[in-house]
Amino acid sequence: MTVHYIGNKHNGGALLISKQEQEPDSRLRARLTEALLSKFAHCHERYTFHHPSSLDYNEVYQYVRAIFEDQTALYEQSVRIAGHLFEQSAHPRIKPGELYTAVFSRIDDDGTDLEAVGIFKAETKVLFADMVPADEDLDLQLKEGVELSKVDKGCLIVNREEAQGYQLLIFDSNGKGEEAQYWKDKFLSVMIRQNEFVQTNDFLTQTKNFVTRQMPDEFEVSKTEQIDILNRSMDYFKTHGSFHREEFETEVLHHDDLIKSFRNFVEPAESFDISSQAVKRQSRVFKSVIKLDKNFHIYVHGDRELIEKGYDEAMGKHFYKIYFDVEV
Repeated sequence: MTVHYIGNKHNGGALLISKQEQEPDSRLRARLTEALLSKFAHCHERYTFHHPSSLDYNEVYQYVRAIFEDQTALYEQSVRIAGHLFEQSAHPRIKPGELYTAVFSRIDDDGTDLEAVGIFKAETKVLFADMVPADEDLDLQLKEGVELSKVDKGCLIVNREEAQGYQLLIFDSNGKGEEAQYWKDKFLSVMIRQNEFVQTNDFLTQTKNFVTRQMPDEFEVSKTEQIDILNRSMDYFKTHGSFHREEFETEVLHHDDLIKSFRNFVEPAESFDISSQAVKRQSRVFKSVIKLDKNFHIYVHGDRELIEKGYDEAMGKHFYKIYFDVEV
């Protein structure tokens, strides 16, 4: 692996290049591997290098390909990777930090051991205490360093499908915004691959938008009816291994006019495998909640026939009536 320092070019920061590769011993190598790869366990989207003209013009793709062809080229190519990142660090809010470039010999990717190149940037320093023996005593020293399991940015390029731009996993802990886009868009220049996670996630997002935004504009629909459709949509994805459009429309939407409106709003594939990880992520935002002023929230998880809405003229207020068997 190699380590270089990337300053913020806009703010007058420097690019500092180390003189040689790092050669950690076997114990340190194992701990570094575990720490640097840990955050990819939650990365389900796959990306590929991209350029509108040709992959020959994607800098990082070319540098990584040279490493895969000859691992002894790691240091030389890591210097080029560092220089390219430095040139992209032109936004005033981009933080400086260390850039780690590493070669991993055996990455288990869908049951196949493959080579991979990892590129990581650590922007956040932490303060830690270190006890050092000194003159038959212990001396407490404070040091500042990087917690490698919490590096801010990373990408793992798996040596698969070279001609199509490889396969990448990417994370960026600094979220979104202009200063964060430089890692994925300007530095790496990637595009997302259409896999089951992306298809499942996108379809559920579109379905939620249809139910909460489009339906109220086209139909007279109550909040409980909207929640009922959201619950049936999530139940479908939790109980099926694959998506089939007509089957989903029949089981979830029921009515022809609603199905027609749905098809005009959402354009899914006819079928695709369902990603359980995407369903788990989306279940957090499929909120089955009726919010009433600032007093009450009603969580609806089941039969909407057990909840009624009405208006009390004497009170001048709306009300909900809920039927149940047992109070838990």
